[in-house]
Amino acid sequence: MPAGIMIPAMPSLIGRNNNVGGGFGSSSGLSLSQPNMMDGQLLPALDMAPNTSESDIPRIRDDDFDTATKSGSENQENGASGDDQDPRPKKKRYHRHTQHQIQEMEAFFKECPHPDDKQRKELSRELGLEPLQVKFWFQNKRTQMKNQHERHENSHLRADNEKLRADNMRYREALSNASCPNCGGPTAIGEMSFDEHHLRIENARLREEIDRISAIAAKYVGKPVVNYPLLSPSSVPPRPLELGVGSGYGGQAGIGGSGDMYGSGAGDLLRSISGLTEADKPMIIELAVAAMEELVRMAQMGEPLWITTLDGSTTVLNEDEYMRSFPRGIGPKPTGLKCEASRETALVIMNHVNLVEILMDVNQWSTVFSGIVSRAMTMEVLSTGVAGNYNGALQVMTAELQVPSPLVPTRESYFVRYCKQHADGTWAVVDVSLDHLSTAPVKCRRRPSGCLIQEMPNGYSKVTWIEHVEVDDRGVHSLYKQLVSSGHAFGAKRWVAALDRQCERLASAMASNIPTGDVGVITNQDGRRSMLKLAERMVISFCAGVSASTAHTWTTLSGTGADDVRVMTRKSVDDPGRPPGIVLSAATSFWLPVPPKRVFDFLRDENSRSEWDILSNGGAVQEMAHIANGRDTGNCVSLLRVNSANSSQSNMLILQESCTDSTGSFVIYAPVDIVAMNVVLNGGDPDYVALLPSGFAILPDGTTAHGGGIGETGHGGSLLTVAFQILVDSVPTAKLSLGSVATVNNLIACTVERIKASLSCEAP
Repeated sequence: MPAGIMIPAMPSLIGRNNNVGGGFGSSSGLSLSQPNMMDGQLLPALDMAPNTSESDIPRIRDDDFDTATKSGSENQENGASGDDQDPRPKKKRYHRHTQHQIQEMEAFFKECPHPDDKQRKELSRELGLEPLQVKFWFQNKRTQMKNQHERHENSHLRADNEKLRADNMRYREALSNASCPNCGGPTAIGEMSFDEHHLRIENARLREEIDRISAIAAKYVGKPVVNYPLLSPSSVPPRPLELGVGSGYGGQAGIGGSGDMYGSGAGDLLRSISGLTEADKPMIIELAVAAMEELVRMAQMGEPLWITTLDGSTTVLNEDEYMRSFPRGIGPKPTGLKCEASRETALVIMNHVNLVEILMDVNQWSTVFSGIVSRAMTMEVLSTGVAGNYNGALQVMTAELQVPSPLVPTRESYFVRYCKQHADGTWAVVDVSLDHLSTAPVKCRRRPSGCLIQEMPNGYSKVTWIEHVEVDDRGVHSLYKQLVSSGHAFGAKRWVAALDRQCERLASAMASNIPTGDVGVITNQDGRRSMLKLAERMVISFCAGVSASTAHTWTTLSGTGADDVRVMTRKSVDDPGRPPGIVLSAATSFWLPVPPKRVFDFLRDENSRSEWDILSNGGAVQEMAHIANGRDTGNCVSLLRVNSANSSQSNMLILQESCTDSTGSFVIYAPVDIVAMNVVLNGGDPDYVALLPSGFAILPDGTTAHGGGIGETGHGGSLLTVAFQILVDSVPTAKLSLGSVATVNNLIACTVERIKASLSCEAP
């Protein structure tokens, strides 16, 4: 603060009554140089505001304040006021604050710009000033700081305003001379209609695509296939849990996990894949564009390309007509491979945008189709699409497809997936194999396969699915030969049925109009979603551990032929969704002379559970809560309580999901902790609930005339897979004992015998 500030007199000390200085004794406190000034010697300026309060003291004008600041703190003396004084004012005398006083008040101002009465009095005593002098100094200082800040802010705003004006003028000038980069037309508003502009952009895009494809075709068509180096195992990220037991099981004291990240003697396709080169990418693009054209034509064509079976339930491909209609394709069928081709159409309760997202996101795709997709990975993304969606998206992927049984080998594929929106609004997603980029023997080749998605009213979509593969199926067990050869194991009907069921499940999770009349229905929206999410993880875990995936190594323990019991182990470490330790999985598949629907109803019914479930130990099973998630009453998630027959044992909770469609059924369950389930039912995070799922996969045997659909009530039999997961040791580094293996073997064998005995009376 510069040298002192002139302190004005305080108007509130003078009123219209005569009791002016009564509250201040003999000292008015107004003179800064004469502390003992007589009463009545008030400044002339005070007469101008005879009845104002202390809070109404006006601020000093900027000019006066600046002048006072430059000349120091100048205090008036010998001022006169009242009728008894000489009308001619005396010459004003000023007194500056000392440098010490100013420095002290400056320092205090930095810490506290608004001191209270107590602080002002203390400061006045320290500096030898009156409290009012201190008060006015702080008041004037605040006014000065405010004025300086406002001047600075105004200057800054004026500069910003000038800059914006200049930018505005520059943009106006640029817009008046601009042209559309896509179509070359003017962009000025009003000079071109919206429809015309849209057509110009579409024409430009089509022209670009034609030029690009023509250049690729001219340069790369007919280029010889080259061999590529093998992919080193270290270049592929390992999975968090790898399954396997030593294939040399026999007299060993323990069974160790396989150190091979792909499984013992498996994963040949993944090993043979090398990274893409720049020369590969144009060929992949050309192949994807041709595959898209073929898929659309195959979806739209009827006979003679597609032949409907006698019962009208299935559409199969006429191979001779296919070769005539698509002579180029991806080449002739390799020797030893068998053709499987099918087409299926359905109306699903999901909009086309969400369906496309599921198909193009590898994680969502493998989750929705967890019963079919054992594992999948996106190797490289060549295009993410345009205009903020998946139109034009192109990605190279690997996938392993499964049947829920260790008796059916999985099918590995290395392919490109291409998504495109056509002119009529229909979306299409196509897969086609990239065999020429792999040195492994071809065991499964995907010719153009995929689906067309057409938007329908009320959030529905019409899906037309095509599966067209050439596969070596010689490793399929005789029990499943008929089912696989009929196309029902991996065909389009199974894909569409799984999609339809998952769409219903998602719609159930999002539903808000939940009936409250039924006993056990969970109406809490957050609780429903958490419980469905937990059940979904349970189903995925079960499906991932029941097939003959190349990531697993099964070891046959006992039995002959189809009655083999196969086991594998896995180490669970740092996975909140699984209990830590050594987990032993055991599975077996067998045939039942009972229709699939009867088997499904028997296994999912809590009233008949004690007939086959050894763990329930004869106790009564009661359904505590359930969530329906589909049209079929068999599609639901249930929370069961097993009331132990032995009073000394505590009751047990079981989470169960049963799901069924026209191609297969599952009944999957896992014991759960009561406290953890209470958290889930209240909407808590289900990811930290430890689960070890067990259960059943039920498939038709494929021998009936109508194709062996699960919902049929004919005389066809069932193919039943039983799978258990048991924690045999809570220490992940422990060795698996032969006693644990024998216990699990006896458990699964006893369960199979009980199921056969219970259903034998229903056999035809």
